[in-house]
This record gives sequence, structure tokens and C-alpha cells, in this order.
Amino acid sequence: MVVEGEKIDQSKEWVELNIGPQHPSTHGVLRLRVKLDGETVKEVEPIIGYLHRNAEKLCEMDYYCDSLIYFDRMDYVGAMNMELGYLEAAEKVLGIPPPERAQWIRVIMAELNRIAAHLVWAGAFGLDLGMLTPFFYCFIEREKILRIFTAVSGSRQQTNYMSIGGVYQDIDDQIIYDIDQFTEEFPKKLEEIFNTFVKNDIFISRNKGVGILEPEVAIEYGVTGPMLRASGVEYDVRKAEPYLVYDKLNFDIPVSFKKDNLARFLVRFEEMRQSIRIIKQAIKKIPDGPYFNPKAKKSLMIRLRGEGEAYARTESSKGEFGVYIVADGSVKPYRVHVRSPAMRNLSVLPYLAKDVMIADLFSISGTTDLVFGEVDR
Repeated sequence: MVVEGEKIDQSKEWVELNIGPQHPSTHGVLRLRVKLDGETVKEVEPIIGYLHRNAEKLCEMDYYCDSLIYFDRMDYVGAMNMELGYLEAAEKVLGIPPPERAQWIRVIMAELNRIAAHLVWAGAFGLDLGMLTPFFYCFIEREKILRIFTAVSGSRQQTNYMSIGGVYQDIDDQIIYDIDQFTEEFPKKLEEIFNTFVKNDIFISRNKGVGILEPEVAIEYGVTGPMLRASGVEYDVRKAEPYLVYDKLNFDIPVSFKKDNLARFLVRFEEMRQSIRIIKQAIKKIPDGPYFNPKAKKSLMIRLRGEGEAYARTESSKGEFGVYIVADGSVKPYRVHVRSPAMRNLSVLPYLAKDVMIADLFSISGTTDLVFGEVDR
């Protein structure tokens, strides 16, 4: 009740609004509890857990080789990179390294999947801002990558292609030819997609100078990947702590010092250009030899046993993806824990979206590139 003549402090009358959870409008099943002062966002509270599937605990109840399917379903648009993160840790505790040919194949598939994941992000980001055309262009190009994945694994998205000790199937001349064709044609298509964004004045005005993420804040929140590099921090696991054969490849780490939405957009597009550069080198350098460690192939039937603990970090399309495994000598891991880059990147959203217009909230959250199979697990 308001007594007649009493003044109301309008600044305290914030409206609480629930945004989500619905898919794909909030990039998955994300709920944002937002407090608004008119159209200005005063507070944002991300509420997660709607896609929780208990993946880490399920891994502890299954054999090492069978746990891979749970990682496919974490970042489900970047499954190859999820598989790679798990295998880097599992192969350490099991003592079964992949042969060199398998390492080169893994690099090729990881970089193809990085491009595919960034294309999904770019298309969805365009939709967030009301741009329909780039979405179709992005998915046409992504489809070409998924056809390659189908050829090597039999599956489009949850590939289950990499395995302890190597990969399940070698790549033949036809697949190499298809990859070559893609790397030759894609750069031109990528520039066409890029121009549909950057030559749109509305897109530039809605992202330039919006969502400033200071580098010290990014580091404090544990932000990694394109978001961190767009704030001027040159950190990429492939360079900082090389795995597989990344130390034998020549590529650059895209960095921007603008720190805004547009910087995060530009960094991701440059990453796709660098991924093409990596794939072209890898196709030329891939050696002959086995694609599977004979020790693993022979041991899978009698179940692999590991002892000790291992932590492995890889660079997924979202950032630093870490997997920690504790092995107790049995045929199942004792503990499995995942460091989700998307989870860390989401945590900085309340900072980024404070005191912005509600329309900017959606462009800012779009640049975090969230996939909730990985966030919720």
C-alpha cells in the first residue's frame, strides 16, 4: 500500500522476467532470471541444469571404451573435440598411446569439427539478431563436413569415431579427396558468409562496443577460448601445451584487443580460416602406418585396466576442455570430472549484461557460444 503523498523510488521498482528455458531461442535449455528497470537490465541470474544427464557419474559405471558416447553428447555440435579430450586423459592412465597416423587423423577431424561448431554458432547468432540468410549459408557448409563424418564413422553428429588407442576406421583416398575439395572451396564460401554479417550496418551497430569483457575479468572468471582471445589474451591450449601433433603444424592464434561482441565474432571467423590452414598441412603430412594401437585393439575384448590419475586439456571450439580421470586398477574409471569451457564462459554473463539494454542481452549471450549438453552434463 502507498500512502497518499508518499514518493516512490522508481529505481527500486524492478520487473523480474524469466527468459527461457526453451530451445533453440536461448541456445539450449537456458533460463535467465532478469531484473529490469524499464528496458535496462539490472541483474541477470543464469539458471542451469535442465539438460543434466549425470554423464560424469555414468562414466564411472561403465568400461573405459564405452564411456566415449557420453562425451559425444556433451558439446553435441563438437563431438570430435569432446572425444579427443576424454581420450587424451584415458590413454594416459591406460598407457596406450595412439600411433602417429591416428594422431594426424584426429587433428584433421578435430579441426573439421571446430569449423562445423563455429558455423552452428554463427548461424544461430545471426538468428538471435534477426538475420535469417546467414543461418542457411552456414548450415549448407556445415553439411559438407557432416558428410565427411558420415563417411568415416557412419554418423553425422554423435560420431563415436575416435577410440582408445587410435580411431575406429582409417581414412581412404576418397575421404582425403573430399577433405581436399572442402578445404579448397570453403574459404571463398566463408568470406561470403562473413560479408553477409559485416556489410550489414545493423549487425555492426548492435555488436560494436557492446559486451566489453576486460582481460583481467575474463581470467578471474576462468573464461577461455575465443572469448578470452577476443579480450587480448593470447592463450590457446594447442600452442601453450601442445597435444597430438599440433607442435608440428604452423598456424596462428587469432587475437583481438577490442573486447566486445564484434571482436568475439571476428576471432571465431579467423579461427575457421586457421583450421583450414591446419587441415591442409595435416593432409599433406599424414604418414602411412597403423591407425589403431594393436595393444588396445587386442585388449578391448578383455577390458582395459588403468591405474593412477591423469588430467588432459584440449582446445575445443568453446575453449579449454579438461578431463580428469582417477583409475584404481579396475576395468572402470574410479572418478571422472570435466572442466567445461562453456560453463565458465556462461558464468561471466551477469558481469557482461549488467546495465545494458535488454536487446543487447541477447547479442551478448549469443557471443558466449553456449551448448548445454556440456554445461549441464
